Amino acid sequence: MPANPTADARAAHASGPAPDLALLLALSTLWGASYTFIRLGVATIPPVTLIAARTLIAGALLVAWMAARGMPMPRDAGTWRRFAVQAMLNSVVPFTLIAWAEQSVPAGLATILNAASPVMAVLGTWLVTRHERIAARKLFGVIAGLAGICMIVGTSVLGGLGQQLLPQLAIVAATACYAGAAIYGRSFRDLAPAAPAAGSMIVGAALLVPASLVMDRPWTLHPSMSSLAALLALSVFSTALAFVIYFRLVRTLGPVGTTAQAYLRVPIGVAIGIVFLGESLTAGAWAGLACVVAGVAAMTMPARERPAGAKPATPTGRA
Repeated sequence: MPANPTADARAAHASGPAPDLALLLALSTLWGASYTFIRLGVATIPPVTLIAARTLIAGALLVAWMAARGMPMPRDAGTWRRFAVQAMLNSVVPFTLIAWAEQSVPAGLATILNAASPVMAVLGTWLVTRHERIAARKLFGVIAGLAGICMIVGTSVLGGLGQQLLPQLAIVAATACYAGAAIYGRSFRDLAPAAPAAGSMIVGAALLVPASLVMDRPWTLHPSMSSLAALLALSVFSTALAFVIYFRLVRTLGPVGTTAQAYLRVPIGVAIGIVFLGESLTAGAWAGLACVVAGVAAMTMPARERPAGAKPATPTGRA
């Protein structure tokens, strides 16, 4: 039987924040790993071809998985137009920009620039859509999380800001796209999470594969085994699986809460370094981790239930 999105959302809400936080942690890990996969991939595969293959493989896997589960893809033109908008915001433009920029932008500075998506999501929600009031708790979370990222990575990397202006602006533009995608993702509440994930990947592949054929002539390329392995991991784990989780979280945590994964990527990388590489942290980095944890908690904490009989909030006053 096809999934019931409304029932799924009610069940997720009733089970409390723990499953959502676990999924947010998983999403942060999957997307955090994508930067390494991309860096390995672009070593011998041009950026446009890498991202075209990424979307094509991920879209095919998701469609096959939905077919096996008896979940039909939407057929109406209106839904596919929404998929096209989501594809541009969440894959075609940002994936390509980041893959191109990662050829020259240092990892630390890229991390900080990418971590600005919660800030942009708050601004977009506040200035454009106004579908929810930005409570002081969430605003504190956004500021604390970004400050924590800067403390962990080290503010010294900001010294390179503006030295490679075009690639850095490309990352900022990609970050803005991600924030817009999180807000726009609210329009898919009527669909199971796999549907917009698959649909946006299919549209992305339809746009990027022809561009790859014209620009890179992929049949003439000689990618290394490490680049091919990175492409496969990027497609399966950091795209197909990650986007199903992403659309589930947009429904339950909301756009601002879901963008908290941008902050969690850095502590996850730090934890991997401590456990597997024997690295240690400075006092400032530990303080930064505390800020990130506090920020994510504030951004994802569910709003208080309104007492029975309480006066409903105005459209701009909902928590």
